[in-house]
Amino acid sequence: MKFTEYIGSQFGNPHGIIGIFCCAVMNLINRAQYRGALDSLRCSHESRVLDIGFGNGHLIQRIFNRYHCYIDGIDISPDMVHAALKRNKKGVDSGKIQLQLGNCLFFPYKANTFDQAVTVNTIYFWESIEKGLSEIFRVLKPGGSFINAVYSKDFLAGLSYSRKGFTLLEAEEIKAASLAAGFSSVVCKPLKHGRCFIIICTK
Repeated sequence: MKFTEYIGSQFGNPHGIIGIFCCAVMNLINRAQYRGALDSLRCSHESRVLDIGFGNGHLIQRIFNRYHCYIDGIDISPDMVHAALKRNKKGVDSGKIQLQLGNCLFFPYKANTFDQAVTVNTIYFWESIEKGLSEIFRVLKPGGSFINAVYSKDFLAGLSYSRKGFTLLEAEEIKAASLAAGFSSVVCKPLKHGRCFIIICTK
């Protein structure tokens, strides 16, 4: 495997020392998306939020610090689950944060469980975008929203490590797939001059 392909695979499934490093880098370069996602959430102390593909738990920590709400998370990397549990020990110990290993195509949650769901830069790695969006729709309560932070197709296409293992998507393609999954409203908000987007889907 070429080095650039290896780095790209780490963004999709971080593991080992390199995965920890890649997540730390992502926390820096994705600042605008994390801020946009955080500001798009509408939570109270009693809200229940799902973070999909939480990595090292950076966004979970920020959500909990701001809202002190209930947060569940699912990630495909055992190393990231361990790192996120350690990072969010206070919330975990309080019983308000629950994180586990899993895949967004097969959520271990009942229908109508969450007030909000959020993900940052994971949709490119889903084996089925349609199935992932349908699962998110299923577990959201009526009126709940899904906050999906993504980079533009043009931006990702210019990166050497995105040439394998990434599904490059226009924001309009994600919007259309979200509507097809059942969401009643989908709004795209550009960030950083259109280099990335916050896509808000309402059930």
